[in-house]
Amino acid sequence: MDKIIIRDLRVIGIIGIYDRERITPQEMVFNIILYTDIRKAAATDDIADCVDYEKAANKIRAHALSSQRMTVEALAEDIANLCLQIDRVNKVCVRVEKTQAIDFTSSVGVEIEREK
Repeated sequence: MDKIIIRDLRVIGIIGIYDRERITPQEMVFNIILYTDIRKAAATDDIADCVDYEKAANKIRAHALSSQRMTVEALAEDIANLCLQIDRVNKVCVRVEKTQAIDFTSSVGVEIEREK
């Protein structure tokens, strides 16, 4: 299966369980792999046959900005479900990381895989 990769999509939003996290936006980083078959798109060279990764990234970003989830686990599941609604996407790998959650780390987060 072929892969479309969205790497290091950064969003500043509300995520977390602590009081300070509920009022102070923080950086989240998303890494997404959309599994699809690109043979038709490659043969036709037509965007209509492609998974539009710009639209996918914009949907992910919009959801992350508006959802205000408590946990990265819930947000990752949301994003996976959103991605699986995209035409031609059969499987997704979603990594969600918070870059400001724990001192002395570059990030903490979760990674999940889901299929249709």
